[in-house]
Parts: sequence; structure tokens; C-alpha cells
Amino acid sequence: MHIDLPIQQPKKQYNTLEEIQQRKAEILSQIHEDNRQFTTLKNSLFVPQKDSSKGEWIASIISNSVTAIDAFLLIRKLTKNYGFLFGHKKKK
Repeated sequence: MHIDLPIQQPKKQYNTLEEIQQRKAEILSQIHEDNRQFTTLKNSLFVPQKDSSKGEWIASIISNSVTAIDAFLLIRKLTKNYGFLFGHKKKK
């Protein structure tokens, strides 16, 4: 199996302080642009939910409760059948 590694660009030689400062400014602008893009993407993940009616609120509570009960029962069943994996001894 062959893995292609990224090609490294040759390092640029800087001869003057102005060249170093110019490169520093370029890198800083790239960092600011990347930060702006990251912030935009991060904010798009956390879009506030619209206000729900009382019926939707009750439905979400019931749905979350059923999910929690289901998870509890699943964990209980797994520990009963496969408890030895978690350090519990199987009852006879």
C-alpha cells in the first residue's frame, strides 16, 4: 500500500527585515481568515431553535423520557448478559 505524502515546498530564504515582516503579515492575514471561517462554521452549528408550542414541548419531554428509559433498559440488559466484561460476576 502506497501513501502519498504532501510535497514540502522549499523554504524561502529571507534576506531583509522587510521580507520577514511582509511574510509575517501574510501569515497573520491567513490566520485571521481561517479564524473568520472557523467562527462562521461554528456559529452555523449552534442555530437557536424556534419557540415551540406547549404541545411540542410536552412531546419532546415524552420523547426524551422514552429515549432515557430505553437507554437504561439497554444498559441493564447488557450488564446482565455481559457483566463479566465490566468486572461484575454473573449470578447463577
